[in-house]
Amino acid sequence: MEKLRNFYRKYLKNYLVLLFVIAVGIDLVIETLARHSLIQSVAFLFGHPLVSISNVLLIFAIISLSMLFRRRIFALVLLGMIPMAVGIANGVILSNRMTPFTVKDFSNLKDGAAIITTYFSTVTLILAIVGIALLVFGGVILFRKAPKLDRKIQYKQVIAVILIIGLLTVGVIKINTKTGVLDTFFANLATGYSDNGVVYSFMVTWIDTGIDKPRDYSKEEIEGIFSKGELGEDNIYTPGKDDDTDVKSKPNIIYLQLESFIDPTRVKDVKFSKDPVPNFRKLMKEYSSGYLTVPAVGAGTANVEFEVMTGISAKFFGPGEYPYKSVLTEKTCEAAPYDFKQLGYGTHAIHNHRGAFYNRNKVFANMGFDTFTCLEYMNNVMKTPKNWAKDSLLTEQILDALNSTEGSDYIYTISVQGHGKYPTEQVIENPAITVTQYQTEEQRWAYEYYANQIYEMDLFVKELTDTLSNYDEDVILVMYGDHLPALDMTEDSMADGSSIFQTQYIVWSNFDMKKKNMDINAYELNSEIMSRLGMSVGMMNKYQQNYKDDINYKQNLKALSYDMLYGKRYIYGETNPFKKTDLKMGVKDIKVTDVVKIGENYYIKGENFTEFSKVSLDGKILKTVYLGPTILALKEEVDPEDASRMKVSQVEKNKEILSTTE
Repeated sequence: MEKLRNFYRKYLKNYLVLLFVIAVGIDLVIETLARHSLIQSVAFLFGHPLVSISNVLLIFAIISLSMLFRRRIFALVLLGMIPMAVGIANGVILSNRMTPFTVKDFSNLKDGAAIITTYFSTVTLILAIVGIALLVFGGVILFRKAPKLDRKIQYKQVIAVILIIGLLTVGVIKINTKTGVLDTFFANLATGYSDNGVVYSFMVTWIDTGIDKPRDYSKEEIEGIFSKGELGEDNIYTPGKDDDTDVKSKPNIIYLQLESFIDPTRVKDVKFSKDPVPNFRKLMKEYSSGYLTVPAVGAGTANVEFEVMTGISAKFFGPGEYPYKSVLTEKTCEAAPYDFKQLGYGTHAIHNHRGAFYNRNKVFANMGFDTFTCLEYMNNVMKTPKNWAKDSLLTEQILDALNSTEGSDYIYTISVQGHGKYPTEQVIENPAITVTQYQTEEQRWAYEYYANQIYEMDLFVKELTDTLSNYDEDVILVMYGDHLPALDMTEDSMADGSSIFQTQYIVWSNFDMKKKNMDINAYELNSEIMSRLGMSVGMMNKYQQNYKDDINYKQNLKALSYDMLYGKRYIYGETNPFKKTDLKMGVKDIKVTDVVKIGENYYIKGENFTEFSKVSLDGKILKTVYLGPTILALKEEVDPEDASRMKVSQVEKNKEILSTTE
């Protein structure tokens, strides 16, 4: 104890030195939470001193603000909790997914709250709430009991010191970024955090958003990307006018994005009692297939579908950014649905999860969809042990969309069954597939759960292809996994030598198509499919089909993406030709045919009700009991004169109204 006192008197009595030591300690805790290992955290601290000093200085700059307060201890604790909160949130998130915590996650708080019970047990949530309450209580006690400075603060000196610390921090970071010690772009977000430290990386996701403006951005530069006359005499793209819409073959085109779907046998050191994906494997041999490079690992479904539909690489945006949560909430964007509408297609989106998740119920109107059928419009929903909807019901939903129009249809289907978190204890009794070789017990149960979900998804793929084989119209079905599952896979984990950013895809059809195997980026998939069908529609498709081998291909692709979403839209003649669609929620009409009073209770008769159907009156949701797809019971008193005005609304888990009957 005496040695500690002497150490304090000699080295820590100076408040700035104390702050720096605390900053080092906070950084060590944050990195330990991220790496789930104190040894790895210490190794990173001393093995990468220039990176570590950048992170420590950022924390140091934050907690140095405590010098402005007389209650320095209280202010220090409060300010120190800012980076600590980031570290704790990151550690918790990394225990459930492979993508670290970013500033963009704040825009997902509503979505996160809706699925939090899927990731955490009730006991864990209660403990978390108790912990937060104790922290608040401790903060109040600290505010009351912590000592105050007994001298007047010299604000001019203190502010000068804080400014010097801030300038030192900025200077060190600038030097480290220019010399390549710190990265400014993260090709892999998880690796970026691991290589650059949590605090710095989190800051980058805050500062770096949107698509960077090209250095030579101008009307001449954008219009010069295409050859003269390629987009008409004016060299700008006008939908319809500059498209070749006289296409002989217009098959129905279905995209099926399979949640966390990969071939589990691609993973080293894990063996299964039987093949988890026999049908998908068979189809890969018989039809066009290959590796699909996606922008996400373990999470990020929305960015994969964004790439496939828009032709824009999600890597053009800031680290961890979701366009569905940013620019697409405000603007329309040229996307596959708009392109197919030029050819007379009906356009439909299907997702067996919440319609408001990632703002899809709003964003899809800005991408050209006519309809969006989400979980709230589906019946006979079966759930996994982790409470995700199973995919088998999607066959019926796809057929409903196909049959909803007389012409051809473009359908983008997003599955959810394979979603994590994957349990580290046994939850499936008598599983169809067992893990026969594994490294740890936790790995065994996580892979066993995953393999059984993938096995059922594979059976769904067979059911869907069998059904579409007998459909009386031509159909192309493009199937692929959206990303690797959140099972701590690394490059070294993959037995086939593939990247952790590669899933697999199949182009299936119920008519003869030439087999063509190739590896491809997700943002190029749609242009490739349209090219095989002889479709030259849409500015982005034209560019990708004609310039993929150009030396400036990616540079110009990024420039066009900036111009479309953030620039002056020179490529469209400085206008926005894409109008927001009147998105219809659900393919089937939900109707109220009669309101009947029996005794003291009202019953609403109609069509296509689901468990998410609620009786509403003047926008107010009333207590409702779902009795079946044709009848609802009202468990609330209403004025008889108001009964005739009652409607039915589809209400999602977070109480957001998705649609209401006319």
